[in-house]
Amino acid sequence: MKNLQPLMQPLLQPLSPLQIRQQCRSGQFSATTSGLAPGFVQANMVILPKQYAADFLQFCHFNPKPCPLLGMAAMPGAIDMPALAQQLDIRRDLPRYRIFQDGKLSNEVTDVTTYWRDDLVTFLIGCSFSFEESLLADGLEIRNITEQVNVPMYRTNLECTPAGAFHGGMVASMRPMTPADAIRAIQICSRFPQVHGAPVHFGDPAAIGISNIDKPDFGDAVTIKPGEVPVFWACGVTPQVAIANAKVDFCITHSPGHMLVLDVPNSKLSIL
Repeated sequence: MKNLQPLMQPLLQPLSPLQIRQQCRSGQFSATTSGLAPGFVQANMVILPKQYAADFLQFCHFNPKPCPLLGMAAMPGAIDMPALAQQLDIRRDLPRYRIFQDGKLSNEVTDVTTYWRDDLVTFLIGCSFSFEESLLADGLEIRNITEQVNVPMYRTNLECTPAGAFHGGMVASMRPMTPADAIRAIQICSRFPQVHGAPVHFGDPAAIGISNIDKPDFGDAVTIKPGEVPVFWACGVTPQVAIANAKVDFCITHSPGHMLVLDVPNSKLSIL
């Protein structure tokens, strides 16, 4: 696998979603996107050959908590989604991508143009980074933003409903909070079901199958202070586990924490 050193420095000034995508396309930016483009939706991404598209679409419908579908390409081979992002080139406009072959991670790159095929179908799935803005606005700290690292993500024993060959446990992202802040986070995030909604658990990690909170399966560990509890949200990395379990012959996803920034305002996803 190509060894890409992460560029953890934040962008020097607030940029529009289009400008962020253009910086990804030019190679100027390849870091995590948590905290970027306040006010705009971020998306997880899965790109699969057409033969798997119907089953994966059903997997998303069966599991809306970890896989809230925001959009799907109009046809195989399409690299744009005009309703979600102007001038989009899905092959180049994310900071990082992962390549899976026969269900196994084979490479991590910043451009998938050389991997592109006319039979590929793109899916965009809601991301918890989108509701972080509302948490911050209410005075709640997002520890991974404070510590300038990727959000920690864990495999859990919360099983998804299978569809075709796609199956597996839910992946959950974690943000430590005081119990009072956790309750407030539940109230806030319940307004955003298209970006994972309310947390799926808070408190004892072992209750959802996590044996070591200090060693996330994806992303980076963060500090959990005395008096805080880990709060877990369903995570859009879940499809990557289902894809590995299905052993699909080829797939492209985002690299965990490296999202596609859309032109859609977060306010459009609020139900209250």
